[in-house]
Formats: sequence, structure tokens, C-alpha cells
Amino acid sequence: MTPEMLENLALFTLRAVLSLIFLSSGWAHVRAPEQRGESIGVPATVAWGLGVVEILAGVSLLVGVFVRAGAMLVMLVMLGAIYKKIFVWKSGFFGENGGGWYYDLLYLSAAFVALATGGGDWVLV
Repeated sequence: MTPEMLENLALFTLRAVLSLIFLSSGWAHVRAPEQRGESIGVPATVAWGLGVVEILAGVSLLVGVFVRAGAMLVMLVMLGAIYKKIFVWKSGFFGENGGGWYYDLLYLSAAFVALATGGGDWVLV
């Protein structure tokens, strides 16, 4: 395997993992917006809208269509989550019982890599 092929495989893997995470989260928001909204402290309509955004971002990253736009959506969602955890919920980096914002920062960073690289050569648009 050439270094270029390995790089494209790594970027595709990053996109696919981010996609699975956000498709799953988005589906949970869309399927049960009242419960998800209550758990994160937002109205059900906001939770539903957040779910739609996460699903769109996940599809974009997985399929390789408008990867930079999908990555930007993920970054915006993660910036919102980090803001809420730090300033509203006063969670520490690791938080109590794993409720910190370290995973959110990891997702933000992964989305930034997709944004900066365009997701590699294995994209459609």
C-alpha cells in the first residue's frame, strides 16, 4: 500500500467513524426529541433540529459529498456542546462520571481534520 493510499484510507476511516457517531446521535435526537431535549436542557424542537443537522453531517461525511460542509456542521455542534458543558453545566475536562468535554474536543478535532483536508481523495464532491 502506498503512502498516498494509506493517507486516503486513514481519512476515510476518520470520516466513517465520525459519521457513525453522528448518525447514531442524530437518529436518537429525531426519534425521541422530548427525551433527548430534556437530557441536554433544550426544547424538543431544538433537539429534533440538532438531530437533523447531525444526520445531514453524518451522511455528508460517510458518502463524501460536501465533506467540508459536513465537517463544519460537526464542528458547530461540538462547539455548542463544549460551551454548554463548560459554561452551563460547569463540567471539568473529564467531568464527574465521564460527563466532561474531552470526547467533544476529540470529535471537534477530527472534524477539523476533515475540514482541512477535504476528507481525502475518496470523496464524490
